[in-house]
Amino acid sequence: MKRHRLAQASLAFLVLLLVLALTAPLIAGMRGIDPTMTDLLRRFEPPSAEFWLGTDELGRDLFQRLLDGGRVSLLVGFCGALLSAVIGSAIGVVAGYLGGRLDAVLMRVTDGVIALPLLPLLIVLAAIDPQKVGIPAAISQSETFSLYRIVVIVALTGWTTVARLVRAETLSLKARDFTRAAQALGARPLRIMFRHILPNAMGSVVVATTMSIGSLILLESTLSFLGLGTQPPAASWGNMLTNAQDLLQDAPVLALWPGLMIFLTVIAFNFLGDGLQDTLDPRSERR
Repeated sequence: MKRHRLAQASLAFLVLLLVLALTAPLIAGMRGIDPTMTDLLRRFEPPSAEFWLGTDELGRDLFQRLLDGGRVSLLVGFCGALLSAVIGSAIGVVAGYLGGRLDAVLMRVTDGVIALPLLPLLIVLAAIDPQKVGIPAAISQSETFSLYRIVVIVALTGWTTVARLVRAETLSLKARDFTRAAQALGARPLRIMFRHILPNAMGSVVVATTMSIGSLILLESTLSFLGLGTQPPAASWGNMLTNAQDLLQDAPVLALWPGLMIFLTVIAFNFLGDGLQDTLDPRSERR
């Protein structure tokens, strides 16, 4: 990992971004700024000592809204990737170890999810009225419901890569001596799968999960840009771009900053995933 300079720089950038996003309320309190308060008399102000990146079309502090948007986008990326990893790992290890018809059925389901057009599927799932599927109005109308719904939606469509990786690792690991020894000692299949095989496949899972975080952040931003993701007044980088698309000629900086943050974050996760792959895979070529 020490030899992978891009991975080190990406990790430093992501740690800094995570710290700033988590401490955004504290930073806002220290600066005496409420990022949700509008002030039409201070619209489109340039960067200054009071407003570090200026203000938006409603007079809100752009820097604080970027931090709040980063917290939402990182939450969707991390939680969605973690949930995808759990679903994909369970399906992959069961399919690879038990094999037979169950393996064929699970892999055909995986192939079917992969074959579906992702963006139209996400749009359809995000547009479903939650009250019509039995979710109470008190929950569906809460401010955080749209965020959790996006996490579940991206997880339900993002588990396929991990499932295929874990299945391939399981097919290799179940033929190893330690797996056969556990079988000879009478260990149950569930214990072998989740105590012996899955921990030895965690290197591939960690790499795939890390690299999927950037893709999930991009999907959340796309849905928010289309008006189906995080709903105002909550800020996300995607809906900040939506609000700025009609102001590109008058205030292009409103689109520049959230777009730049999406770009840098996705690239950083990809570089970090490459570094983890070189580090955790003993068969990778050392540079």
